[in-house]
Parts: sequence; structure tokens; C-alpha cells
Amino acid sequence: MSEQNIQEQVLSALKTVQDPDLHKNIVSLGFVKNMKVEGGNVSFDVELTTPACPVKEQLRSECETKVKAIEGVTKVDVNMTAVVRAAEHSQPVLPGVKNIIAVASGKGGVGKSTVSVNIAAALQLSGAKVGLMDADIYGPSIPQMMGIPITPPKAGSDNKFYPHEKHGIKVVSAAFLSKEGQPLMLRGPMLGGIIQQFLQNVEWGELDYLIIDLPPGTGDVQLTLTQKAPLSGAVVVTTPQQVSLIDAEKAVRMFESVKVPLLGVVENMSYFICDGCDKKHHIFKSGGGQSMADKFKIPFLGEAPIISGVVDGGDNGMPITFKDPESPATKAYKSVAGQVAAQLSIIQAGNEKTETTFEMAWKE
Repeated sequence: MSEQNIQEQVLSALKTVQDPDLHKNIVSLGFVKNMKVEGGNVSFDVELTTPACPVKEQLRSECETKVKAIEGVTKVDVNMTAVVRAAEHSQPVLPGVKNIIAVASGKGGVGKSTVSVNIAAALQLSGAKVGLMDADIYGPSIPQMMGIPITPPKAGSDNKFYPHEKHGIKVVSAAFLSKEGQPLMLRGPMLGGIIQQFLQNVEWGELDYLIIDLPPGTGDVQLTLTQKAPLSGAVVVTTPQQVSLIDAEKAVRMFESVKVPLLGVVENMSYFICDGCDKKHHIFKSGGGQSMADKFKIPFLGEAPIISGVVDGGDNGMPITFKDPESPATKAYKSVAGQVAAQLSIIQAGNEKTETTFEMAWKE
């Protein structure tokens, strides 16, 4: 069989490989690139829309299995790559940032900042370029959780300044605008000014994802961000009990009213795992996050446990996702981050009207 015939059969086989999130085959999606056939050796790239794709290994395995089954193929080399797509923005704000994700809650105390930090960490570990904006002006906790000393940011040109950087993540926080331990005493209109500075005066550079940790509630900061920033989507954090769900639903309705896509719900502090056993103890009830997702017909992104390693990581400036790869909390946050990235890809795929092609080459 000629190399060209093998290549045509490989293409046909790959048209049967479906992306389970986007519900199209990987050829139509333009994922297959740089195919080469040399004798019985076949190699090609599968370029995904995010390095945090939760089905990456599943797609790789299916591609290898189906191509190996073709007569004349002796070796298959599938190279999984990713290029994060930029969300469609109507405003020229943060032109180098491809996706802006707001993490919100209706009330305080649900671990929203912990979720923000660990989603950012998981995305960074996947290979993405990540920024983290601490928009909780009155209670900025991100510097502590990331292990960043309270020091003024480095000044740039045109009244701009550079974010701090730690663990490979670029970070901006209101905590850097005052001396350590001193409160920022501001009236409502001044809050919007600080948020606009974070959007317009920070040299964020090129980012795949900017995670914005919002303050609890539905006030000035949230409204300023939804009006001034081209948000790609929002994640709502809740805990399982009813009193948390009531307030989380208000956050969902806020994003619906301002037309920000809801990427889904995270149930934090979902369960406790004691030392020496694997049993999940649901100390705050269970199923609240799933029921809320069902009620509003939005994705349920997953459950994250409450364990001592999560608390220690936040206090010591080393998020558990970086510190302990085998922790059940790390696995949960990586899963949540993958689902967040997948939902962004689904939204973007729905906005795309044309199918792309891929390059083929074989040895002369």
C-alpha cells in the first residue's frame, strides 16, 4: 500500500475520533496537524484547545488504537499539543489575555480564594500561562496563599506596573497597595477605580487564563468587572449546606443578568477525609452543588474536600496543588480546572462558524 493510501486511511480513521465535549470529530475541529507517513511509520499532532483538557489521554489512546489497526501501519506517534483559543471580546481591554474567568460566591467563608488559587495552580501545571487577580479589596488573601511578601509592584512606563510572580503565576492584589496589616478604607466609587487600574494599568503580558478572585456578594466590584472586563465566563463556589446555596444562587442570577456565561458550580468543603482512612465524611451535608447546577441547568464542575493540607497550603504560601500531587484535594482541583477549561472550549466552539483544515505531508 502506498504512503498516500495509508495517509488517506489514517484520515478516515481519525474522522471517527470524537471530542466528547465538543461533539465533533477531531479532523473537522482542525485538531489534526503535521501528519507524516514514512513507510509504515505514521506521526501527527493533535492540537487541543487547552493543555488542561480532561480527555487528553483518552483521545491519544483512541487515535493510537485506530491508526495502528490500519493495514500497513507499523508504528504510530501521536504528539498531543495545545493552543488556547481566545474568547471573543467586544472590548479592547487586556488584549494579551485570551480568557478571563471570574470566581465568585454569594457569601464569604466558602473557600472561594482557595478554589481560585488552586484552579490557577492546576492550569499552570498543565502548561498554560496564568494570571491571578485578587479583586477582594477589603479582604485580600491571595498574597498570603501564594507566599508573596507585601511589597509595592514594580513600576513600568505610562503609569503601568508589573504583577508579582510566584510559582509561575502572575499576581496582582489590593494588598500590595498598602503597608502590611493596614486596611484599605475606601468608599464604593473608589473600589471601581482600583479594579480599573488592575485591568488597564497592569502589564499582564500574554496569558492563556486570568483568574479573578471576586469578593463575596454582588456589589460594586462585581458590577465594575462585568461592565469593564470582557469576562469569558464565571465559576460559582458554594458549600453543600442550604444557607450557602441560597447566597450562591444570587451570584448565579447576577451573572445571568449581566450576560456572563456560567462555566459551572464548584462544591467546596464537600467532604472530609480523616487520617488513616479513605472514607468521605460529609460534614456539611452533600449534593448541594449538584442540585444547584441542576436547578439552573449549568455544569457541575466537581467537589473539593476539606483536609488539613489545603489549610496548611494556604497559610504557608504553597497551594496544595503544587505541594502534594497525590492529595485527593489536588486531584479534585485538577479535575475542576480541566472542566473549567473544557467549558470555555465548548463556548468558543459554539461561536466558531467555519471548520479548519490540517497540513499533510509524506516523504517523497
